[in-house]
Amino acid sequence: MRERIVHAVAGSLILTSIALAAFFDTNWIWLGIFVGANLLQSSITNFCPLEKILKFAGIKN
Repeated sequence: MRERIVHAVAGSLILTSIALAAFFDTNWIWLGIFVGANLLQSSITNFCPLEKILKFAGIKN
C-alpha cells in the first residue's frame, strides 16, 4: 500500500510540475527534477523519505 501511495504522489508531483512550468514559470520544472532524482536515489539506496513518513503515520504495507 505504501509503495502505491509513493508512486501516486511522485507521479502527481511530476505532472503538476510540468503543468506549472508550461503555464506559469519554467522554474517549476525543478520540482519534477527533484522528485525524479529522489526516485532514482531511492532505487539505489532503498531509502524513501515519503515511505518513512507513511510508515510513521501508520499506513500498512
